[in-house]
Amino acid sequence: MGALAAYRRVLRNPALSRLLIGEFVSSIGDWLYLVALLVVVYTEAQDPVVLGIIGAARVLPYVFLSVPAGIVADRFDRRLVLLTTDIIRGLIMVVMAAVVALHMGTIYVVALAILATCFSAFFSPAIGAFLPTLVRDESELGPANSLWSSLDNLAFFVGPAFAAVLLAVGSQEVAFLLNALTFAFVAVVLWRLPSAAKVKAAAGSDADQETPPAKIGLRDALRPVMRPLLGITTINIVGGFVFGGLGMLTVILAVGRFDVGEAGTGLFNSAIGIGGIIGAFVSGVLVLRRRLGPPMLAGAVLIGASIAALGLVPPGLFALALVAMAIASAGSLLIDIVSTTLFQRIVPDAIRGRTLGMMETAYVFAYAAGSLVVPIVAATDPLPALAASGVAMIVGGVLAVLLLGRYAVQAPAIDDERRRIADVQLFNGLPPGALETAMRAATVVPMHAGELVIRQGDQADRFYVIAEGEVDVTQTRAEGGDAELLRRMGPGEFFGEIGLLSGVPRTANVTAASDGRLVALDAATFLGLVGHGPGLTYRLLDLHRGATTTAG
Repeated sequence: MGALAAYRRVLRNPALSRLLIGEFVSSIGDWLYLVALLVVVYTEAQDPVVLGIIGAARVLPYVFLSVPAGIVADRFDRRLVLLTTDIIRGLIMVVMAAVVALHMGTIYVVALAILATCFSAFFSPAIGAFLPTLVRDESELGPANSLWSSLDNLAFFVGPAFAAVLLAVGSQEVAFLLNALTFAFVAVVLWRLPSAAKVKAAAGSDADQETPPAKIGLRDALRPVMRPLLGITTINIVGGFVFGGLGMLTVILAVGRFDVGEAGTGLFNSAIGIGGIIGAFVSGVLVLRRRLGPPMLAGAVLIGASIAALGLVPPGLFALALVAMAIASAGSLLIDIVSTTLFQRIVPDAIRGRTLGMMETAYVFAYAAGSLVVPIVAATDPLPALAASGVAMIVGGVLAVLLLGRYAVQAPAIDDERRRIADVQLFNGLPPGALETAMRAATVVPMHAGELVIRQGDQADRFYVIAEGEVDVTQTRAEGGDAELLRRMGPGEFFGEIGLLSGVPRTANVTAASDGRLVALDAATFLGLVGHGPGLTYRLLDLHRGATTTAG
């Protein structure tokens, strides 16, 4: 599937497309607000150290609230969490506009910005966990993330560019009011979206069979994929530090080094938006490829080289500085889309909010540190800080790719029949990475009415899930006796596990009662899969111990 076809498929998903459009409008307001906030603070303080301190303080709520926010995202309707945070942040923007218009002082603006960030901390894990529930299958994840980032970076261009115009005429309070209107717009969109439970019901999944989030051990669920998650976290932490500092430096570079005034800050951020659009478009093609390690590393190199080069641009070549900023942004989007797609593939939905909360805490702590440290280091000469940031980004990219290992290689898409493996109720709660491995190793076996699938007394070699059709389970209790019908099984049911688990010959015959198709796992794959679930082997054995209806 090409990138354009993948984008069209995502846009034909009504709920997902409405969410993307709503958040696009909201993102325009967010970037408009951020530029206005930084300019208000810097204009009043005229001190890069104060700017760094305020920039760090504004995001500190993420450090303290991201983990609780992740728990909230896992335990409550994520759509309602998003709706609540948007309404409250919109009201805060109205109050902030009044404070600026009445010249009540920077301290009140900063306090309101920190309060808004407290609610933003609850937004991030909720949106990160809610979006994957709206995709119809795994093949939409990468394109959805790419389209999300394309729109977000288009907003990153539109918002700061609009901010540059507003700030040039001194309309700072209007920027906050416009952001409030965008929150109102996305709130209406969210109100009309279905909850995750309704999406699953519409897709035909059995939500009641899912393990409740509170019963899933976070540590146990993440243990099999801890190494690739560490890789994703590593590059996010390094990127957070670098871009936290770079966000503050846009004001210092525009006003101090390049002498283009306050509007230059908006132009810098617009360049980031343009680069992000390019990066997101390129990512839309690359994320469909099997090997995602090279794009991630390429993104890190682009960021590192362009940020280091930014410090070498002469003061009179502001346009060249904008190009360097755009290239850095393109590299950032490559990394973001690849890491987001990999995260969504390997982390179970039920714990996705909590995991995002922990990763968000680490990222924002690094972002706050960069916002505080980099402006102070760069106060007299930005070159050393920019060069060090560039080197750190490249090193972080190398480490991330090494830690990701085989998880950076995507196998071909799994067809619907082999996905039957994931629908087996006894496999609920198993690590998604283990389930994915099993599904890719599965084979689809056609069967014809009257065909003997399993013969009583034969050596067990396969586990079967019925994808289509029916089978009869019969058993001969004495040599030369008649076969007794034990049960008839249909789609979604499974057989063949007892012989594999206990090492005994087949205990019954299984005959195709109609034409159909079976999904089969060989012995090694099946035993490897059940080994990922604590106590699962014994649960399977207990289920059939002493029963006369076994099809082992």
